Amino acid sequence: MLPFWIALQFLSSLPVRLAGLPAPQQMGRSLLFYPLVGLLFGGVLWGLNLVLAGSALLLHTALLLCAWVWLSGALHLDGLADSADAWLGGFGDRERTLTIMKDPRSGPIAVVTLVLVLLLKFCALLALIQSGQALGLLLAPVLGRAAMLGLFLCTPYVRAGGLGQALAQHLPRGPAKGVLAVTALGCVLVAGSSALVALAVALAVFVGLRSIMLKRLGGTTGDTAGALLELLEVAVLVGLAL
Repeated sequence: MLPFWIALQFLSSLPVRLAGLPAPQQMGRSLLFYPLVGLLFGGVLWGLNLVLAGSALLLHTALLLCAWVWLSGALHLDGLADSADAWLGGFGDRERTLTIMKDPRSGPIAVVTLVLVLLLKFCALLALIQSGQALGLLLAPVLGRAAMLGLFLCTPYVRAGGLGQALAQHLPRGPAKGVLAVTALGCVLVAGSSALVALAVALAVFVGLRSIMLKRLGGTTGDTAGALLELLEVAVLVGLAL
């Protein structure tokens, strides 16, 4: 179960601490457990939604969103902010884009992007809670992290020496495809037609963003993978809420 704990430590702010640096093979296998970490997040959000039932709707939604951000430690929001700055400031140049992504400072484009994404997430959550469609709390985290697995499976990692390089190089290809298939089937079995909508939206966002990454960078980085997760989660929530 070491790969699961690696995935949980990397993707969450939960108090998971591993002794020493895992072997690259274990790092690669940890990607297989990303959808399971998403399911864990979804379960926590689902439970919190039940606990908050009957409370003021706006406060209910705000607390859910805060819990969602806390669970991930804002890791992927950071990747989204870096990617937003780099995409605008890179002026279409690959090396300039990669350089800006390494800058820890956030510019106005990053701030505006984060505000808009969190606003959309809040409004979509509000609509889903109001209409009793709480399954979105399960589907979005699972599909977002499954998308990261899919991205590393089929997209070159372009930053040499980055953490993502070990993940991509040592990801077991066959089992990864099986995990993605089981994830999609599980979503449909649990959520029915809502899952079909969520899967269609997720696939469209995945294909579109991957194409953009390939055109600008020739592949992905950790930051763009985080951006993909955040944008895909929001798109799934909005798709379910419409």
